[in-house]
Amino acid sequence: MSDAFTTRVLQVATGSTEVVADLTADVEGFLREAAGGRDGLLNVFVPHATAGIAILETGAGSDDDLLAALHSLLPADDRWQHRHGSPGHGRDHVLPALVPPHATLPVVGGRLQLGTWQSVCLVDTNVDNPDRKVRLSFLG
Repeated sequence: MSDAFTTRVLQVATGSTEVVADLTADVEGFLREAAGGRDGLLNVFVPHATAGIAILETGAGSDDDLLAALHSLLPADDRWQHRHGSPGHGRDHVLPALVPPHATLPVVGGRLQLGTWQSVCLVDTNVDNPDRKVRLSFLG
């Protein structure tokens, strides 16, 4: 494989609660090794049917606000036709339609080009799956 394309899989322990996990430091570490100061694109992909990738501010309440908004839009109750796992688990399978399982971001000079306060986050509302994989792929 050419050094123009590099990929790595992160193992992320999300535990048994709904989370917005900030992956920015892991992404930046990957780019320090993979990008080598080059320009390109970074794709972040979570290969799970019940999780998503979001670019948002963390630490100032926005991550909790996102989870609260998802609770309002996708309540964990018995309305869902998909009915295995924890009560309301069907909503977790609808989540990727609202929080997509991927993001593609610009890299300039080997550095991720996020805006002020933006972070790369894994959004996981599925309390039945405590371990996630996130694939990082850099195309230079």
